[in-house]
Amino acid sequence: MQLKLETLDAHLSQGLRGAYTVHGDEALLAQEAVDAIRAAARALGFSERRVFNVVGGHFDWSAVIAQASAQSLFAEAQIVELRIPGGKPGKDGSEALQRLCEHLGPELLLIVTLPRLDKAQIDSAWFQALEAAGVSLRADPIERRALPAWLARRTKSLGLLLPEGDEGQQALLLLVERVEGNLLAAQQELEKLALLRPGGELDLATVDQAVTDVSRFEAAQLSEALWAGDLARTLRLVDALQAEGEAAVRVHWLLADDVRALRRAAHAQAAGQPLPMAWREARVWGQRVGVLERALPRLTPRALDALVQSASLVDGLCKGLRAEGWPEEPWAALRQWLLAIHDALRPAKAVRLQLHA
Repeated sequence: MQLKLETLDAHLSQGLRGAYTVHGDEALLAQEAVDAIRAAARALGFSERRVFNVVGGHFDWSAVIAQASAQSLFAEAQIVELRIPGGKPGKDGSEALQRLCEHLGPELLLIVTLPRLDKAQIDSAWFQALEAAGVSLRADPIERRALPAWLARRTKSLGLLLPEGDEGQQALLLLVERVEGNLLAAQQELEKLALLRPGGELDLATVDQAVTDVSRFEAAQLSEALWAGDLARTLRLVDALQAEGEAAVRVHWLLADDVRALRRAAHAQAAGQPLPMAWREARVWGQRVGVLERALPRLTPRALDALVQSASLVDGLCKGLRAEGWPEEPWAALRQWLLAIHDALRPAKAVRLQLHA
């Protein structure tokens, strides 16, 4: 059974399932989910706990099976935790996990933590067995558009107050800029503020003075800003990625993959193919569909053909080649290409405005 993180507390108040699988890249949300499951288990008498870290290709799965099968002298219920940071238990692990799921009982609670999984891993026999035997929870990063609401809830839960009106919104937006992409540090910064100003107001000056810039960025966030047409944020994220030591060639490759996917979808649509099928053929899944779907109506097939060609030029520039009319420095070339993409996103909107005039 799949469950959303925000419904976990309500679920736990009604009792426990035999297995809980928490997967995803957001460390804070994953840790909080596991902590909540453990606390509910302890309240129901699960007093023993054994943790196994599944690292390397020669992990001894027999020890896990033996522990799960062992009965305490006092018949106390136990928690068996499996941490699989690589996300792949291997053939032996797959078989062991399926065996564990078949023999879960009222005195055994299985908690499995994993990183973000791809479609093949989610469709695997071992993951399907875990999901059928209990509950799976995804700990995905909070998107920027949802981050203000998440931070507002967190500040309230810590007894901090945001001012009414524009000042409160400005304080919240500054907080977003300072902690974006780093929820664990965000929680720590809020807890620090709660200690500095218990029950106090979280105004703009307080955030500016007390909250360290702990934001971290990924190319996926740059993709979201770019295809939303937010040029200012796009350029700010480029600056941040460059400052963090990210490789220009990797950032370009990820964005060029977006352009190629959009081009395939645009030509498929022009040929009368349904868009969902076009996305599948372009291997675009999940949240990425939503990001690219918003941009597709604003780009013509011809514009996308030109962007794919310029993407090839920028790829060479990132690898040390030269091209007439383009900067030699990779990040400068990447910025010029992003400006071209931003310009390409505008004509369709301008045409629509003229037609309605």
